[in-house]
Amino acid sequence: MRVPDLPTALPDAREPGRYRIALVCLGNICRSPTAHVVLESRLADAGLDDRVEVASSGTGGWHVGNPMDPRAASTLAGAGYDPTRHRARQYDASWAEAYDLVLVMDEANLADVGGRKPRIGMFRDLDPVDPGAAVPDPYYGGDDGFEEVLAMVERTSDAIVAALPRALEGPA
Repeated sequence: MRVPDLPTALPDAREPGRYRIALVCLGNICRSPTAHVVLESRLADAGLDDRVEVASSGTGGWHVGNPMDPRAASTLAGAGYDPTRHRARQYDASWAEAYDLVLVMDEANLADVGGRKPRIGMFRDLDPVDPGAAVPDPYYGGDDGFEEVLAMVERTSDAIVAALPRALEGPA
């Protein structure tokens, strides 16, 4: 079932030729860092990493400065990604204006950043399998939850990368 009013494209770049994406979850140790690592890898593969900046953060500050959850890091490393550079950060309200797009992992995160707006939405708004759904928090579950999150993140990151060339052009 398709959720109404989901974007079919990314918002235009504020500065043509440059794009900034912020990814947000609760603690910035599982979902948003997984999405950060995967999206940066996909951007590099597509030759867009020199024009698209990605950052991640959590709405809560209790993990600031810490590496990602070891289970998330292990899942990423097992799939060939490098999770070692991540350090948790806390979301700042100024990011809504500083970034071209803020993508959150679930409805609670969306409420925490001020709700859906033209440049704020759900990460999975562009998920080709289940658009608009939440990325479930694997923190209190087993390893299979981290694998499930990685699969969602990979396919959604592919869709975001595919939509970026048009968004990078900026307003017509």
